[in-house]
Amino acid sequence: MIRRRHLLAAGAAGLAAAPAIAQNTRAATLRFVPQANLSVLDPVFTTATVTGNHGYYVFDTLYGVDAQLRPQPQMVEGHDTSADGLTWSFRLREGLRFHDGTPVRSADCIASIKRWCAREPFGQLLARVVDEWTAADDRNFRVRLKRPFPLILGAFAKPDSSTLFIMPERLAATDPGRAVTEMVGSGPFRFVAAEYNSGSRVVYEKFGDYVPRSEAPSWTSGGKVAHFNRIEWHILPDAATAAAALQSGEMDWWERPHPDLQPLLARSRDVKREITDTLGRMAVMRMNCLHPPFDNVAVRRAVRLSVAQEEYMRASRGDDRSEWSVNRSLWPRGTPYNRDEGEAMMPGSLDRARAALREAGYGNERIVVINPTDFPDIGPLGQVTADRLKRIGMNIDLAESDWGTVVQRRSNRETVDKGGWSILHTTGGATAWANPALSFLVRGQGANGWFGWWKNDRAEELAEAWLVAPDPERQQALAMELGHLALDDVSFVPLGQFVIRTAFRRDITGILEGQAPYPWNVRRG
Repeated sequence: MIRRRHLLAAGAAGLAAAPAIAQNTRAATLRFVPQANLSVLDPVFTTATVTGNHGYYVFDTLYGVDAQLRPQPQMVEGHDTSADGLTWSFRLREGLRFHDGTPVRSADCIASIKRWCAREPFGQLLARVVDEWTAADDRNFRVRLKRPFPLILGAFAKPDSSTLFIMPERLAATDPGRAVTEMVGSGPFRFVAAEYNSGSRVVYEKFGDYVPRSEAPSWTSGGKVAHFNRIEWHILPDAATAAAALQSGEMDWWERPHPDLQPLLARSRDVKREITDTLGRMAVMRMNCLHPPFDNVAVRRAVRLSVAQEEYMRASRGDDRSEWSVNRSLWPRGTPYNRDEGEAMMPGSLDRARAALREAGYGNERIVVINPTDFPDIGPLGQVTADRLKRIGMNIDLAESDWGTVVQRRSNRETVDKGGWSILHTTGGATAWANPALSFLVRGQGANGWFGWWKNDRAEELAEAWLVAPDPERQQALAMELGHLALDDVSFVPLGQFVIRTAFRRDITGILEGQAPYPWNVRRG
């Protein structure tokens, strides 16, 4: 069995020797160790979780979600809906300003929504039924629909990755296929471009003109009060260095401590650990459906038969079964449509996979598994896949690099001999993959979909039917059919579900529940 400990590099024996990190004014600065390097800044262009987390610092949203995942007004005062459900009118809060000093206008919101709809599966469903977007004036805009879209507020409030963030019209006009690099939002923190050094440090400063809502904060909604004047992200890929920095007080908060180091942190009287998202995250494998051999569903099914989730979870999360579980479904555990599809579909059998691969006519094509060396939640997943697929007779090339390179390479649609890829792995929040509108795991959008570009017209029909279903019972039936179809056709392969214990100094308070390490409400003492 492949273990994850070698990803901890050379630091485990030298905690006391971890390098000192320059200190600024202690009380006013929060020093944070993120899950991975921030290599792509545009949270609309990529679904990378670390970029989405960055987005919550810089940008604000029209709606947020509370702890019960109910949409709540955020940048807007509220909305009105026509009796036929076809016209939605929104009014922005007074006094909203971008970090460059310009006011937030209806035109900025419409341009941001359009760009988001071009890339995000939920937004694409919405865009299909929009007749027109209209800016009545700088604070009021309307959405006129061709037919009712009951979940429009859910779309605007979507949490986790692929969130609808509002940016100035001049930036939102950027081609959706190209990343925005100038970070100007209206959120509680301002991105300090002059101090950004990918692979080393990201800096944010409190935005003095931000006007928080009066409600108590709850997940991504409510009053986003910034208590720190400055937040520094320090990219520390060596886990031992991060652990030592947290224990010594050089760092205040480590987003995702490695499971191997959790016992060490638990013994530190100055460190506190919490699970802020009890539903946790799912780990998944994605195959590139554009090119051989994975354009052949029979080959994809052979890979699915090989997956033993216990091996993936132990490699990535350790042996503590209280913090991970098997879930042979593309609907996460704890969400309404979860039903384990059982061993018939995912037996974890190398023998059955080997026989299925022969029957599928696999021609020894080179399989390139792109995999990060600096992201311990994901890196072990790729290593397990490479090992198990070699054992069933596949020609595996494990292409390991930093996470930023993986994020860049996964957008390449060429064949592997031209820099493309065959398999990648990722994780995502359970609540972000909880239904057909939210989850790209079950969407068969082909070229317009998520990296890997699985196409299935029936899956899209089911997703749209779910959206307009007349009652919960019909929605349940459609979601069950869609979940089974997507797993049978191998849109993704689920690898297990897990929770994360974040760790922080005991003098840090106000960390909120939710999927992301939200920076508002956090203070010292």
